[in-house]
Amino acid sequence: MQQNHPNIIRRLRRAEGHLQTIISMIEKGRPCLELAQQLQAIENAIDNAKKALIHDHIDRCVGLSIGARSPKGKAAALREFRSITKYL
Repeated sequence: MQQNHPNIIRRLRRAEGHLQTIISMIEKGRPCLELAQQLQAIENAIDNAKKALIHDHIDRCVGLSIGARSPKGKAAALREFRSITKYL
């Protein structure tokens, strides 16, 4: 497991709990504005977890590949870097 993965898991578990709270809010008929605000907060939390995962991958996996491989391996690492950055 990568170094930041426990932190990412914690972020996602908090978002999961928050999502359960929002489901309960919907069931209780809370106003749409409150629901939209809470859903935005979850979306931001998940987006931040995704960015942390991608940055960790770039730092550890792609960075090591670029430094330790042949020119052909470096080209492959750069292709991987380009591929993963589309998710940022």
